[in-house]
Amino acid sequence: MKKLTLLYITGILLGGMTSCSKDFEEINTNPNVVEKPNPNYIFSKAQLDGLNNNYFATNILECGGMLQHYATYKEASGAGDKYLSNEVYYSAYFNQAYPTGINETEIVIDAVKGNPTDSNKLNIARIWRAYLYHRITDLYGDIPYSQAAKANTSSIFLPKYDSQESIYKDLLKELDEAATALDASKTSFGKADFLYDGDVAKWKKFSYSLMLRLGMRLTKVDPALAKTWVTKAIAGGVIINGTDNAVMRYTDGPNDINRNPVGFDSRRQDFTAGSYGQKNVEGGKLGKTFIDLLKSTADPRISVYSGVWQGTTQNTAIAVQKGFPNGTKTAPTPAEQGTYSEPNQSTVFKYDAPLMVISNAETNLLLAEAAARGWYTNETDKDLYEKGVKASFLNMAIYGPTYAITDATPYLTLNPFNTAGSFEAKMNQIHTQIYIALFVDEQEVYSNWRRTGYPVLVPVNFPGNVTNGTIPRRFKYPTSEYSVNSTNLAEAVKRQGEDNFTTKIWWDK
Repeated sequence: MKKLTLLYITGILLGGMTSCSKDFEEINTNPNVVEKPNPNYIFSKAQLDGLNNNYFATNILECGGMLQHYATYKEASGAGDKYLSNEVYYSAYFNQAYPTGINETEIVIDAVKGNPTDSNKLNIARIWRAYLYHRITDLYGDIPYSQAAKANTSSIFLPKYDSQESIYKDLLKELDEAATALDASKTSFGKADFLYDGDVAKWKKFSYSLMLRLGMRLTKVDPALAKTWVTKAIAGGVIINGTDNAVMRYTDGPNDINRNPVGFDSRRQDFTAGSYGQKNVEGGKLGKTFIDLLKSTADPRISVYSGVWQGTTQNTAIAVQKGFPNGTKTAPTPAEQGTYSEPNQSTVFKYDAPLMVISNAETNLLLAEAAARGWYTNETDKDLYEKGVKASFLNMAIYGPTYAITDATPYLTLNPFNTAGSFEAKMNQIHTQIYIALFVDEQEVYSNWRRTGYPVLVPVNFPGNVTNGTIPRRFKYPTSEYSVNSTNLAEAVKRQGEDNFTTKIWWDK
């Protein structure tokens, strides 16, 4: 019997199935399982699992290394840093996404869709599902979508791969319909919703903010469609104020799932306790490109993001920060390894640090792009750019009120928006700020960079790399898919292009 990947085994939280014969109902009913899932509990789990999906492998070793936020001196760990092929790392997100967050969200939708009083739960779950799917398709391109997580309800065990074009168009439709259908007069998930405590008005803004992100993703492949969805998102109302930011709150225990995966997964697998920057398991450090950018612009966020170990504490002073060059291989451990910057364990790597999911820093910067394109005329691109920077500075307060940077004037004076510059010059400034402001959300930084090309990065050409010295454009599919769902996968590869790291996905054409 062939081993099936967890991708297609749905209904994990449903427990046992009811008997097909009334006579055998009692003996076929397991008293230790839940026959009817509680959608509130499962939605909570779907939020946690959706954000806790192989953070270290996907965000640091792969995306963060490719985009030069991170670097390592080790070869095996330099999958993204050196453009190497390591199936364990590039397949991790795909393999884990479906049986956890996707499956759990589908269970919630199936449980509430028949009850009109649960319409808010249904539509919030639809928005969350769109968020989860856009993360997967942005990494891999064509993926199982319309038939995925349907084993329990439709007996589909080998789902087809949908084109990314069709996925994106459906995600945007889902966000539009779900946001429109939200009704503040009805109940929601309440405290079971870890992002917004069931606040319907904030979920509406989340949906339109995600629509803004996805609409902008289409600027290269279909500018007219991009404009349509961007203007719809703006009209619907995106996140403008920090009070509406989508922030996941964590605690330091009692279980690992309660901890912020940015710090927990990274410190568990690389930046381990007691190494103090000297002997990290995977040799991880912050990249020279990133640190040099922050230092050259006198960016005060550097002291929130990074620190250099001096004994058993991290020095966060800007003068001592030093990034490790990407594409470097040294053996044994470099003698000066402890002198390079790592993420600040009192902020971004703290176990109970909050995690920003979508913020007003991103939305204001995307609105600045919309203004530069002439799609938004209520404010100037300069004003929106400055609002985005100021929002990012203030958002440092999620790590504690003392980290808020309340005065952005010195930074904006030293790094003024190029009002008279070309469109591309403006794009460079706007998206360099996204590259900085969205640090730790390496998946989104990777997607936004592929769309815009900014900031301009100099690729490495490490011996044995699999991209001919170019930054990868996507992740490869897991090898298990070739044995489990080979026919459907073959159709996707035929449509999208060869399954390698340099094949561009639909919106990246």
